[in-house]
Amino acid sequence: MAENVLPEHNYLKEPKGLKSWLLTVDHKRIGILYLIGISVAFLLGGVFALLIRLELLSPGATIMTADTYNKLFTLHGTVMIFLFIIPSIPAALGNFVLPLMIGAKDVAFPRLNLLSWYIYVIGTCIALTSIVLGGVDTGWTFYTPYSTQTTTQVISMTFGAFVLGFSSIFTGLNFIVTVHKLRAPGMTWFKMPLMVWALYATAIIQVLATPILGITLVLLILERLFAIGIFDPAMGGDPVLYQHFFWFYSHPAVYIMILPGMGIISELISTFSRKTIFGYRPIAFSSVAIALIGFLVWGHHMFVSGQSEVAAMVFSALTFFVAIPSAIKVFNWLTTLYKGQISFETPMLYALWFLCTFTIGGLTGLFLGTLSVDVHLHDTYFVVAHFHYVMVGGTVMALFGGLHYWWPKMFGRMYNETWGRISAVIIFVGFNLTFFPQFIMGSQGMPRRYFDYVPEYHSMHMASTVGSWVMAVGVIIMLHYLLSSLRKGEIAGNNPWGALSLEWTTTSPPSPHNFDEQPVITHGPHDYDKVIVERTIPPR
Repeated sequence: MAENVLPEHNYLKEPKGLKSWLLTVDHKRIGILYLIGISVAFLLGGVFALLIRLELLSPGATIMTADTYNKLFTLHGTVMIFLFIIPSIPAALGNFVLPLMIGAKDVAFPRLNLLSWYIYVIGTCIALTSIVLGGVDTGWTFYTPYSTQTTTQVISMTFGAFVLGFSSIFTGLNFIVTVHKLRAPGMTWFKMPLMVWALYATAIIQVLATPILGITLVLLILERLFAIGIFDPAMGGDPVLYQHFFWFYSHPAVYIMILPGMGIISELISTFSRKTIFGYRPIAFSSVAIALIGFLVWGHHMFVSGQSEVAAMVFSALTFFVAIPSAIKVFNWLTTLYKGQISFETPMLYALWFLCTFTIGGLTGLFLGTLSVDVHLHDTYFVVAHFHYVMVGGTVMALFGGLHYWWPKMFGRMYNETWGRISAVIIFVGFNLTFFPQFIMGSQGMPRRYFDYVPEYHSMHMASTVGSWVMAVGVIIMLHYLLSSLRKGEIAGNNPWGALSLEWTTTSPPSPHNFDEQPVITHGPHDYDKVIVERTIPPR
């Protein structure tokens, strides 16, 4: 049994004090700062979601007015997407693990990395001032013409999102240069962990797509301030043009959210099935394919906006095409699991939840990509359920899995595995109880974004609301045992999972410069059929 003392030389102990954290250029500390930020955003957005579901518990006004409801679901969407999901895996976990996984001492531009975090904080503060000033009621997409006419605080919210975009761009640029220039000797492209491939593909999207959103939001702000007419038909503009600009960024942004999660799943499935990942190169190339093809499918959000039939058919075909790289990943993960020595620890449970929920989300996306079906489902709860099965069932499940996987490396201590499994099961049950009834409601015609509904939908709305409470209980349990582990957790050792990638060869937590000696690449990151590494914590 290891003594309950952390290693003497690690980034948590050198140097000390709040100032050292606020001025740090250590990628690991910056990753933890991001983790704190996204956790606060997640809890805030989660409270908004619980209030929304409480309002929809029964028909008619329950706890708020229709105007408050509109502002609340706008805040839920903007906080969860711009402040939480987009930066969650790349900026938080990615910042921590990417240099470690390629044997680097830090990212390529450490000061730019710190600047990215400060920009994230500034953008968050600007966006959240809209709450104090009265809120926004446009929905998280800020569609014109309503967003140019409403008296709510559109400018502060969109300017906050504009500032946040620079954080995303700088992070992506840093990751691209780091992967190209700082890999350890012997770390060829096809010896990189699949998590690194996923972060690299994500970085490409961040650098190429995010400026489009920035330009779009600036145009919207100028339209509100100076009525320049870009989106105003009376002045020769086109309100649908805003949708083209917005979704040209926002559909690739879906892959900013989900691609890093897919990278996490590749690591978890290979590690906890003790098998070499099946189809390493197809999985790696599919990440790049998703990043590139994702730029071509924005029009499937606009099938009912009046675009031409030819354009709609092209976007529908491309939507089916972009599903192929995702399917490659899913089938290769399933093949990896086949006859594996599967260990059902908490990270693996989240990986299995991901396979279930993301597959449902992806399949229902094909329904919405079918022209004749989307016309009927487009503005219904079916879209809400699909989106949450991809974003929460995909990105958030993967984030929770990755957080539990790298928690011992980040803080040097193990969490309570029993409570981890209990929490994972509660979250999975609560998630499906919350969102699966929404598929049924949507297919029966329940419109999304509505404050009220007819009594026929009462039972399913009630089930959805109860599911949100169940999921909240699971998250509260998770927060409790993770935070408790920082003080009481068992010392993890260097490699509690017996994993093969480079981050598990250094101390837990790592030293300030990651590795005391230059790492030597002797095997691939997923070669579990060839290499056996002893766990520092026995399987439980």
